[in-house]
Amino acid sequence: MGYSKFDFGEDFQWGVSTAAYQIEGAHNIHGKGVSIWDKFVQNSSKIKDGSHADVGCNFYEHFEKDLDIIRELHIPNYRFSIAWSRILPNGIGEVNQKGIDFYNRLIDGCLERNITPWVTLYHWDLPQALEDQGGWTNREILNWFEEFTTLCARSFGDRVVNWMILNEPMVFTGAGYFLGYHAPGRKGMSNFLSAMHHATLCQSLGARILRNELEDAKIGTTFSCSHIDPMTNDEKDVAAANRFDALLNRLFIEPALGLGYPLDDLPIAKRVEKYMMPHDESRMHFDFDFIGVQNYTREVVKSNWMIPYMKGQIVNADERNVPLTTMNWEVYPKSIYNVLKKFDAYEGVKELIVTENGVAFPETVVEGRIKDLDRVQFIQQYLHQVLKAQREGVNVTGYFLWTLLDNFEWAEGYTQRFGLIHTDFDTQERIIKDSGHWYKRFLQSAKVRNLVV
Repeated sequence: MGYSKFDFGEDFQWGVSTAAYQIEGAHNIHGKGVSIWDKFVQNSSKIKDGSHADVGCNFYEHFEKDLDIIRELHIPNYRFSIAWSRILPNGIGEVNQKGIDFYNRLIDGCLERNITPWVTLYHWDLPQALEDQGGWTNREILNWFEEFTTLCARSFGDRVVNWMILNEPMVFTGAGYFLGYHAPGRKGMSNFLSAMHHATLCQSLGARILRNELEDAKIGTTFSCSHIDPMTNDEKDVAAANRFDALLNRLFIEPALGLGYPLDDLPIAKRVEKYMMPHDESRMHFDFDFIGVQNYTREVVKSNWMIPYMKGQIVNADERNVPLTTMNWEVYPKSIYNVLKKFDAYEGVKELIVTENGVAFPETVVEGRIKDLDRVQFIQQYLHQVLKAQREGVNVTGYFLWTLLDNFEWAEGYTQRFGLIHTDFDTQERIIKDSGHWYKRFLQSAKVRNLVV
């Protein structure tokens, strides 16, 4: 049995997502300042293939052509982020007008093509000048983020309605300030807990600023979400899975809903009290118009009392004899259904939008074509689960594919290709993959009855 885009409802929002650092390039021209990722990649050992995104997809120069491709593919919504250091080179203070002008051209270019812009304020590229003062571990970041958010609202809010405050705060605080394998490369529980708390406060602070500046704005924020299963039904595995669920799925959404941190299920997080000030509990809350859910896989957890803090560990997918992506993530379509049901169950969640979902598989260019049938199958399977959740009453109102272009995939460098469009990073040639052509036909409302592209 097939389905079309109309089965999701006429008002369902279809789109594609990108992030500034991964595609823009132009890392040191026209007044742009240094970001934490610009510095982090200078240590090539931190990146799988020793690469960097100084040029990336050179979207900064090619954005008009890339917007033409979005229009060609009939994609009506485009989610992108603002590079903080492109408009405020030092994070605060002097404004870089050339950076403002670039995003104005990008927004205007979307609107001229009947593409609706969706703006993410923060997608991991903090100005290095602020990191030098402690970055997310410094409570002053509330003032820095207020200045950045206000500038974005006043510069772009006359044409941008849809806003997301943070992209995946669990990832940029956990990978960047606890594990150290993302920028800025810090480690330790104290770094993580302070960064976590300040990100939670900025999440609601940024939303309040947008609400005050832009009365008609539609305001959300996005979370990385993975369904968590215990390895066995043993009570120790179940308890460990519950701790990981609190860490990976609940740690930022519950404070935003006024529920506070899930301290009972994540005892280590009780140390956050060291960084809390009077009235922070109420400052963490904001009545978001929507929540962005970003799902790729599930995680399986087992108890391990030798592991600090969590007393458990994630069992790698390649150890479980399951279908894998090139990221070594399990292909598990039901995960997106489960997380949509989980987040919809919160009383304070008004609306859910899948703001990222996608996959990297092995692929090659053969006679100018990329036959990525496995990506088409992945998208169809995950969309089926989104539709199932919606038909069961989940208020999910949009789906954004990750991503438009093959790009710099953070610590993975250029080894992972998630795009609907193949990028030749030497020539900057673009080739629309078969998955991109499929998405175009889907958005033109053809019934999906098989996997033929």
